[in-house]
Amino acid sequence: MALSSLDLSPAQWITRITRQHDAQLPHLELLDAYYEGEQPLSYMHPELLRRLDNRVRQVVINWPELVVDSLDERLDITGFRLGGEQAADRELWQIWQANRLGLHSEQAHIDALVLGRSFAIVGTNEKRPSMPLVTVESPFDVHVDIDPRTREVRAALKRQYAEDGDGDLSEAWATLYLPDETIWYSSDNGGAVWEETDRDEHGMGVVPVVPLINRPRIRRRRSSPPRLGRSELASVLPLSDAANKVATDMMVSAEFHAMPRRYALGFDKDDFVDAQGRALTPWEAVAGVLWASSKSPKEDGVAVGQFPEADLSNFHNTLNALARLVASISGLPPHFLGYATENPASAEGIRSSEARHIKRAERRQRSFGDSWNQVAQRIVHVRDGRVPDEALRVETQWVDAATPTFAAQADGVVKLYSADKLLPRRASRRALGYSDAQIRDMEAEDQEAYARVAGGDLAAEYGPKPTDPPEPVPTEPATDDAPRQRGQAGRPLRVQFREPALAGRSIA
Repeated sequence: MALSSLDLSPAQWITRITRQHDAQLPHLELLDAYYEGEQPLSYMHPELLRRLDNRVRQVVINWPELVVDSLDERLDITGFRLGGEQAADRELWQIWQANRLGLHSEQAHIDALVLGRSFAIVGTNEKRPSMPLVTVESPFDVHVDIDPRTREVRAALKRQYAEDGDGDLSEAWATLYLPDETIWYSSDNGGAVWEETDRDEHGMGVVPVVPLINRPRIRRRRSSPPRLGRSELASVLPLSDAANKVATDMMVSAEFHAMPRRYALGFDKDDFVDAQGRALTPWEAVAGVLWASSKSPKEDGVAVGQFPEADLSNFHNTLNALARLVASISGLPPHFLGYATENPASAEGIRSSEARHIKRAERRQRSFGDSWNQVAQRIVHVRDGRVPDEALRVETQWVDAATPTFAAQADGVVKLYSADKLLPRRASRRALGYSDAQIRDMEAEDQEAYARVAGGDLAAEYGPKPTDPPEPVPTEPATDDAPRQRGQAGRPLRVQFREPALAGRSIA
């Protein structure tokens, strides 16, 4: 029997997927610890760690979190457009918002970037049958089996455990997703034996679980067990360990050299007393600002001095070198890692340094967008019972991954719109970051304004009409005894002339 046409029973599927999932959990836990900044201290001898015990606190420079979050900040979904449509589909976006996927999609992207994959599950909503239920899931709970021929999910398993007061796993629940049915299980012994509790024969023909895979590869022979996707942190972890070790050593060195290290030769313990003659503690003797003694270097042979302070610049240079390596591997701009050259970069130079990082974000939009397209198709399937042809060509819409200022972006859009309409009005507004819902509201307001103008109501569009000017007040004819023009309160008006320029003349 071909591997792509496995005909396993539900119990066999559970055993197969559980074995694959359990083999990958330690690697997932390690990646999660690095993202959270909870990784163990590396590059330090175990004997030294044993002697220092808890007296050394690790300094964590969380570059893995920076690498992931800087990419995630450029991955925002604005809608879904079906094939042949000009605008995003309203009903799909309403389902997206009803399931709070604006927030949960961000969680799915972070898990996929950190752990290599995350999952989305589509099903029916018991409370609102007309509104499909969409949830995002962690790879700690869900694992899938991929058909090597079609690259489609042929089975998926979700497991959840409850711990008792002693930390032991007691109750457990599992859900097995197959192309035509979903089966629920429970266990009283932590998953050693599963008992079926419910079954839904939906007959969809596809598994309602969609993986979001980061940096997928066709095949990696030496990966044992085979993994779905690759973490964005894979190349950064050794450099992050080195930076944490250097930063920790720097703080230890600063602790020992925070104040000058002094030495005193020829003194006894009883010589270190305060003004009242009381003996000083060792710390008070070391931390004292001024040392004074009645003993003489010539007569008593005593000597005091101070060791030179340590220079920590070597640690700074090492951290900067590691930061440059992280930037070159991860594609992060230099200013993201907190270092810069002596000459500040221009705005054009900063945008140029972000080009590689923006390209990475666009690649993630492409790979994650393919998975969200499948989620949209599952939503339509659950809602309507079928997937129409236009849903097979659904397109996920993203916010522009680049980071221009709004003024620069608006200037570019206006130029494209004005240049013989190279960019339509709707596309111009979408390029400025407005969602299709906001664009429809703008278009409705435009139609209302056009209707008012066509109806002749210019005042409603351009403001109130100007009033007629007041009639002039008649004046008496001028006489020889009265001035020809008078201002307010009968005061005569005075006309002043500017003195002509004195060109070519000098004034003594």
